[in-house]
Amino acid sequence: MSDHTISRNMLGMLKVFNFVLYGALAIYSTFFALYLKDIGFSNVQIGLLVAGGPLIGLVANPFWAYCADRFRNNKRILIICLIGNFSVMQFVFMTESYPLIYSLMLFYFTFQSPLFTQSNSLILNVIEGTNRKFGEFRAWGSLGWALIAVIAGPIIGWLGINKLWIVFDAMLLFAIFFTFLMPSGNEREQKAKFTNKGYFTVFQNKYFLIFVCLGVLISIPNSINTTFLSIYIRGLGGTNTVVGWAAFATAILEVPVFLLLDRYLKKNSRTMLGWLTVISLLFSARWLLMSVASSAIQVIFIQLLHAITFGGYYYVGTQLTSHLVPGEYRSSGQAVYGLTWGGISGIIAGILGGWMFENLGAAVLYRICFGITICGFIGFFLLQNSYRRNERYASAQSEKTM
Repeated sequence: MSDHTISRNMLGMLKVFNFVLYGALAIYSTFFALYLKDIGFSNVQIGLLVAGGPLIGLVANPFWAYCADRFRNNKRILIICLIGNFSVMQFVFMTESYPLIYSLMLFYFTFQSPLFTQSNSLILNVIEGTNRKFGEFRAWGSLGWALIAVIAGPIIGWLGINKLWIVFDAMLLFAIFFTFLMPSGNEREQKAKFTNKGYFTVFQNKYFLIFVCLGVLISIPNSINTTFLSIYIRGLGGTNTVVGWAAFATAILEVPVFLLLDRYLKKNSRTMLGWLTVISLLFSARWLLMSVASSAIQVIFIQLLHAITFGGYYYVGTQLTSHLVPGEYRSSGQAVYGLTWGGISGIIAGILGGWMFENLGAAVLYRICFGITICGFIGFFLLQNSYRRNERYASAQSEKTM
């Protein structure tokens, strides 16, 4: 597929779509916990509610990914999921009943869980065979997350957190509108046809499976931080505007990180595993710093590490998944990778994270996060060494047969 097959207007729409999609998700991720706190929910209740999302995502994400691969249309899946998100959240904002909100949020997560992985798969499918790079488009998502979060902070402070639905609805409607203007993601020619039997080859690559399992250890602390960061900042005396700036700091520097990785990252498994090892160590340093933070401003500066840690892991992990999984099962591979950030790790983060935040305090919580991430670092270090030894062995065997 050449650049001429997908017009420049379509590629431009892909950038705008990522901007508004991530902007809408930033409003939910940054301010929804504060909304729940405002209507009387405890940290434990918020954690249990958030844990329901990954639980549903364990089924919903692979289901939507299977549909996308089977019918080769990421755009259609995104439209269905975004309309589902919008519809369910209207009812969520109409009630303050915990059982009812919890039930409704399970439906919301059914549609929300595949958005990141489906948008990534759409980008990868559209640009395959062109000279375009993944980070060029994903960077617009980071811009949307950063700018919309920082703009929304003062607006929500002026409207009141109880009017969160106004800002959220506006951004989600923009996302739905631009989705209709997107390419479908099925323009590329497949090297092989999708088959149900071949689908399960996604789960038979041992390096991919170990990578996914280690990703859970890295993502548990990140999910805890994402869920409770705004509450932590408020506890340190920060306002909604400060919360917005923290979200801005979280995402804005992802843009140069993605663009630099586009240019300099070597797309081979050994190099990418090496990068994930280094990033895991940096994650550990980030949580250690969070455990000793004493002001909201300090938290904002520590959040700048998010660009290198989450941004780097997200980019390299997406590329590694694309490298290890056959193209005709790309959406499914990305869905399995996505579960490391929104599946089992999210369930653990929601349930245990809420309990630890409530009963142990933020400092102890982040020290525990430090310990979990160190375990992930050790795992990636061993995996990268194992992969390197196997490469050398395979190379030696190849030379013997020549």
